[in-house]
Amino acid sequence: MANKAGSRGRRCASLLLTILFVAAATGIGTLFRLWQFPETNIVVVYILSVVLTARCTDGYLWGILSTILSTCAFNAFFTAPYFTLSVDDPTYFITFSIMALTSIITSALTSKAKKMTAEAVRNEQAASALYHLTSHLADAESKDQIAGITVETVSRIMDCKAACLCSDEQGKPEHTFIQQKNESEQVRRSVSNPDEIQHRIESLRTDCDAGEEFYDWPIYGSESVLGVLRIPKERAEVLTDQQKILLHSMIESTAMAMDRLRVMKERIRTREEANQERYRGNLLRAISHDLRTPLAGIMGTSEMIMDMTEKNDARFSLAEGIYKDADWLHSLVENILSLTRLQDGRLTLNKQPEAVEEVIGAVVLAISKRAPEREIAVQIPDDLLMVPMDARLIGQVLVNLLDNAVKHTQPGEEISVTVSKDNDFAVFTVADRGTGIPEQDLPHVFQMFYTTEGKGPDAKRGIGLGLAICESIVTAHGGTIRARNREDGTGAEFTFTLPLKEGDAVEK
Repeated sequence: MANKAGSRGRRCASLLLTILFVAAATGIGTLFRLWQFPETNIVVVYILSVVLTARCTDGYLWGILSTILSTCAFNAFFTAPYFTLSVDDPTYFITFSIMALTSIITSALTSKAKKMTAEAVRNEQAASALYHLTSHLADAESKDQIAGITVETVSRIMDCKAACLCSDEQGKPEHTFIQQKNESEQVRRSVSNPDEIQHRIESLRTDCDAGEEFYDWPIYGSESVLGVLRIPKERAEVLTDQQKILLHSMIESTAMAMDRLRVMKERIRTREEANQERYRGNLLRAISHDLRTPLAGIMGTSEMIMDMTEKNDARFSLAEGIYKDADWLHSLVENILSLTRLQDGRLTLNKQPEAVEEVIGAVVLAISKRAPEREIAVQIPDDLLMVPMDARLIGQVLVNLLDNAVKHTQPGEEISVTVSKDNDFAVFTVADRGTGIPEQDLPHVFQMFYTTEGKGPDAKRGIGLGLAICESIVTAHGGTIRARNREDGTGAEFTFTLPLKEGDAVEK
């Protein structure tokens, strides 16, 4: 309603100015006639009234109307017969035509120049506003500062009490937003329905969302919605196209500032995490190297005591327990060292064609020393199967898998290693008849430092590195590894593949 009333008032004012300028030109023309000035001077005065009308009104309509009224007034008051629109002298038609054409061209040029001037002023104001916004945003150090600067600038340019609702790191609207209260003060208001706002923004199909109090313009970042710029409803409804373009430019500047802040924080967090990982890796590596020497001495001494003692002697069982615990610690230290090499990117593969039979035999021999009471069933192809691999690292994979199988099965339960050929891949399977893997743990068993809740006194011995290292080694060879529970009864089954030819790595 206010917009319509203002438009009607502007039209009435333009009409009055048009009539006033034509009347003034008529009065001046009457004086010129009394002073016996040539008629050309009167024509120039009417053209001047058209120019002034075009200058002081908006649009081309009033200039054209002024041209028509000026021509009619000149005909009525200054050509015979007077006070009529009749013309006795046909040559006046040429005068009227030239006068009308000159007035129309002059009015059009004046209106166009005025429009271009107004456009230049608007562009200068927009550029100034954007420069003010971006220069202040460049110094912002927090999301709230960015929101405050944006709200202050938009409120001043758009002549309203704008607001900004920021989103958290998950892209969800916060529970409070900043709004401009006056020229120098901002307030923080609470949001009663942030989930509803998020739903409306996510399903938005237009430039903005029209609410009961605000029109919300989303601030889109490179990855998610960073916030919402809120314009009061009564102001948003009367925004011109030029103002909307300027508003979008300011929103884009705000989005770039928020994205810059997010990237900067992410870079700092990544650098801190890398430093922590480096410190942790150095610490683990130092501790592991310091533990290897005494563990080797403990294992050698306990093995000597076992050789010097009868099996029915109580000291034999004590020495055997010391040897097993030291062997387990030694395996843990090797896993930690492998982990640090993987994290540092220093794990180098020495791939050579290796006979599967020899690799499996060496692994089974190592496990039999750790658990001599366990039997491991081995099934390999009758034909010689050569697989390109780093035998030491693949042996470590098999040792870790078999060590897990021993820990999670009771003596006498089945543990098996099976190797087969599937097209261009060698398939290794380590299976047992233990309690299996809980379904909720299956997606996480290859995560670093993840351990399952198993049964038995030894089920929890470990820090969750073995399977993570297995996955890294197999992936480095271009293969895949997976875990599942057996379908033919209880127990777990780990299967990994190795390409038989270079370049046959499985794409992830």
